[in-house]
Amino acid sequence: MQSTLKRLHLRPVIALDAARLFEIYGDPATNTFNPAGPYPDIHHAKMVLARWISHWELNGFGNWAISLRDTPEKTLGFGGLSISHFADISINNLGYRFATEAWGNGLATEFSQYAIKHGFDHIKLAEISAVVRKNHLVSQKVLTKAGLRYVREILDVQNAPPSLLFTLTREEWNNKSTKITNAR
Repeated sequence: MQSTLKRLHLRPVIALDAARLFEIYGDPATNTFNPAGPYPDIHHAKMVLARWISHWELNGFGNWAISLRDTPEKTLGFGGLSISHFADISINNLGYRFATEAWGNGLATEFSQYAIKHGFDHIKLAEISAVVRKNHLVSQKVLTKAGLRYVREILDVQNAPPSLLFTLTREEWNNKSTKITNAR
């Protein structure tokens, strides 16, 4: 399943994405707010990619390779919806990470809004959440623009301070969508 948005092109991840995944997730700049730090090597990226591909096969949804519509062959980031387990909960997690050259263009917001719509309209999820570090204000702003709201702190990385859990239910999303449609 490939999707084209206003500016973005999405396709499910494939094994050949390993090198680009490592470039983006292995970059210290893209891990500024990640207490686990950058991916240590290409082997780690391949293991993560194998988990992502397996998630697609088991659940029918997962992470996409994200590129611009005009240059679908150049992956700028990865993101999607996945079932994630933390110490005390399981969530339908919205996650994304873009290469530094893609920052500051509103691509994360466009992607997040699409992923949420896809999650509620096509996958029929009851709730979508995201986990973000307390000091990552830019990502918090993206999540808020996409309609998620802060719920509580969550322990997501062992031996690290808690992160913030943002959530949106399908009912909340439907109510917001109805208000937007009626305002037009």
